[in-house]
Amino acid sequence: MKRKTLISAMLMISLALPSLALAKADLTVAVDAPPKSMNPHSYNSDANLSYMSNFFDGLLQRPAPEGKLAPALATDWARLDALTWKFNLRKGVKYHNGNDFTAADVKYTFERMKDPKFSKFVNIANAIASIETPDDYTVIFKTHKPVPWFAETMHQNFIVDKESTENRDSGDYNTRPIGTGAYKFVEWVKGSYVRMEANPDYWEGAPQFKTVEIKPITEGATRFAAIAARQADILSGVPVPMIDRIKKTPNIELISRPARRCIYMDLGNKAGTPYEDIRVRKAIAMAINEDEIVKTIMRGQATPAAQVPDIATIGYDPSLKRLPYDPEGAKALLKEAGYENGFEITIAGPNDRYINDKQICEAVAKYLAKIGLKVTLDVKPKSIFFDELSDHKHSFYLIGWMDGSYDFGRSAQMLLHTVDKEKGMGTYNGAMYSDAALDEGIESSAAILDRAEREKALQAVNKKSVEDIAWIPLHYQQDVYAALKSSGLKFTPRPDRWIVVKEIKK
Repeated sequence: MKRKTLISAMLMISLALPSLALAKADLTVAVDAPPKSMNPHSYNSDANLSYMSNFFDGLLQRPAPEGKLAPALATDWARLDALTWKFNLRKGVKYHNGNDFTAADVKYTFERMKDPKFSKFVNIANAIASIETPDDYTVIFKTHKPVPWFAETMHQNFIVDKESTENRDSGDYNTRPIGTGAYKFVEWVKGSYVRMEANPDYWEGAPQFKTVEIKPITEGATRFAAIAARQADILSGVPVPMIDRIKKTPNIELISRPARRCIYMDLGNKAGTPYEDIRVRKAIAMAINEDEIVKTIMRGQATPAAQVPDIATIGYDPSLKRLPYDPEGAKALLKEAGYENGFEITIAGPNDRYINDKQICEAVAKYLAKIGLKVTLDVKPKSIFFDELSDHKHSFYLIGWMDGSYDFGRSAQMLLHTVDKEKGMGTYNGAMYSDAALDEGIESSAAILDRAEREKALQAVNKKSVEDIAWIPLHYQQDVYAALKSSGLKFTPRPDRWIVVKEIKK
């Protein structure tokens, strides 16, 4: 039986992983999501940022395991007043093409990030009123309004080389990154691997592994087969059904940590639709049996959530509770709202982005059918799904979120605020939820600098979003990894799930 299992695993690899026949890199990491672009600002998703963190640096960084802010391209920083931030830059840093890193690159990067053609980071970029560079190693930002979380995002606003970016076409820029990071780009074969080599002149010192391949393998069983056949040293996104099997495999170590990401159902409240009525939104929330989802679909590798921000985020409110699972109560609310015979509803979501995302959508569909709704399921690859969200195609869908700034104010501006392109608000409000009082609370909280006062204000925004059923939190994921014991690696998972290769040791 064991021999048959091994042969099956090897066959899966030979069919699905043709690149493994090439010379093995010093370190190979199998991950669950591919990059969508090598433009470091094109996608504000942890999957894309994870790849970019190896080629680029931000002004600051968040090293594992705690993820606390630390110097990177800036050696120190300070808030001079409510609107002004000063960053002193690191000297002697070079880009992979040999160009010197200077303040001109920082200014250029943030000005370029304002253009939605190049950037999904318009929220932070549009908050900047001016950028001064009094010398090559000093940058002074002035914001239009107070932005309490300004510095907190500087680990993921990666700095690009002004000279080479201006002189390359978009095709080259989007496929061949040139940064200051610990690794230089070698090759990207879409759907197969991203290959990189150590930067011997890296400002923190050359990383330990000279050649690295990161292999995106979206199918869980195939991803497991890669590490089972020792064709990968680390596996990110261990398939939940295979956890027990991995525990019984002597040469594979299971590594896990509580995740910051919340999986939730997003929904709108557009006038003229059933979702406009809070009773309908509440009925949908009460129809979902989250405890069953955690037990049967997530195999216990998740924690039910009452809110989207996690406990580490400013604005988390420990007093918030989930609505009870109550299908009969949900039916009563639908009847009260005039939908005793139900209505047609489409549940959208990705089928290759979050742990068991398709199965969760299927479960939600089953629960809503039980209260009389006429359900259509529309799950698809994330490459299609997220583009559809940008076009506001869906009014009810599954998605996940964690805030890299550890500040719910930033999340609320992007996820909850009414869509307003001029203000850079509602960037990821795909269902176009809109509430004037919520908008006011979000905008007014941005001016509060005192941490205690700010936390109170953001907790109020958070509480209102939960009470108004602006979204339906499901659970916080558990991040699970596997590593080959024979590789002798020292691997510590990060709060953001990024694979930052310079942090992996042997």
